[in-house]
Amino acid sequence: MKKKFSLFTICLFLAASLTAQTTSLDYNGTDNYILTERTDLRRYDNNKYIGLMSREVKSFIVPSYSDGRRVYEGDFYVEQDTKHSAVALDDGIHDAIVSVFAIDEEGTFEMLEDNGYPSFRSFPAYPQKELEKGESWTATSERAVDPRGDGVITRMPIYVQYTYSSDQIFNGRPVYVIKAAWATRYGTNTKYIDLDGDPELKSATGKHDATIYLDKETGAALLIRDQVDESFTYNSGEKIAYKGTISLFTEYPASVNTQELMDDIDLLVQEADIDYKDTDAGLMLIIKDLQFVANSPELLPGEEKRLDQIAALLKKVPQNQILVEGHTARVGDESDELGLSLERAHTIVRELTARGVPKDQFITKGSGGTKPVADNDTPEGRARNRRVEITILTNRTSLRGTK
Repeated sequence: MKKKFSLFTICLFLAASLTAQTTSLDYNGTDNYILTERTDLRRYDNNKYIGLMSREVKSFIVPSYSDGRRVYEGDFYVEQDTKHSAVALDDGIHDAIVSVFAIDEEGTFEMLEDNGYPSFRSFPAYPQKELEKGESWTATSERAVDPRGDGVITRMPIYVQYTYSSDQIFNGRPVYVIKAAWATRYGTNTKYIDLDGDPELKSATGKHDATIYLDKETGAALLIRDQVDESFTYNSGEKIAYKGTISLFTEYPASVNTQELMDDIDLLVQEADIDYKDTDAGLMLIIKDLQFVANSPELLPGEEKRLDQIAALLKKVPQNQILVEGHTARVGDESDELGLSLERAHTIVRELTARGVPKDQFITKGSGGTKPVADNDTPEGRARNRRVEITILTNRTSLRGTK
């Protein structure tokens, strides 16, 4: 079920300005950005301390404009998780968890593809008016939770009271300081039930107190630090409690000067049967007709030179994340094709890391046959659809000279 709810203005996409004794926070939201959510929570099962649950989730989010609203597509991945290490492969490759959401001109937020991320939706939110220091307001947001960590997501409405607290200097930058507080209220004894959530989750209670540092110049939320104390009760009588902090950071990707890369790119086009194009997410290299063993992620001999040339190019962008997306021709079972395309993306990443590209730069995704570029009914078309795309993730405004 798609979720819709209204908001005022989302902090992660703000441009803020100061006018006389009041502050105006205005909606912007055109640039790619990196969102990091770091949790450091002490877990208690049935009042017994279990341990510190530390996790860091990163995402690269790309805005686009469609049908009168902005659509944000994010590739989320767990970079560090002391409890749920299965999300990241043993060899350090990070698989993307796709999330897509939209915000229309009225400020209505809708999840289009919901896999549990981002966990905070429409938070923080601000009224579309000038604010005086000390002024308070309330707004409705949503939070996605998975207390057991078993992949069953429950969405809870949260009713947040905000206060424009003060002006400060944070990490050398002038910021607005916003305070936010809300209570965790969910379950059979309230009116808040997620019919698509965990049917075993009976209730949730607790409180949150957050401090938001909003950059005066860019409007970015440099840091949101949330103090958490909440508990979750299940139909079985099991009780899970968390106490600690959740921190959210907004960053912007490193720029890429494509003019400096053009000699390498031209060589790839001429010698390696590789194409390239500018996309909203960044500079994409398209490796056409990769030679794999049939129905296998194993590369056939003969691809070494192409991989050498690609690795040489990627070493020149050490500050950027790199998305490797595998594709197959659609000729069989869709789920098998999705798995095979992801395994082939893993193969390419392993080959590139063996050639000296740091593995922590990579995110992998498998799309199977869902994104064909040619007709699957012909051998030539199927060959074109069997490809791997490598995107150097960047701010779209930094791309110059691409076709």
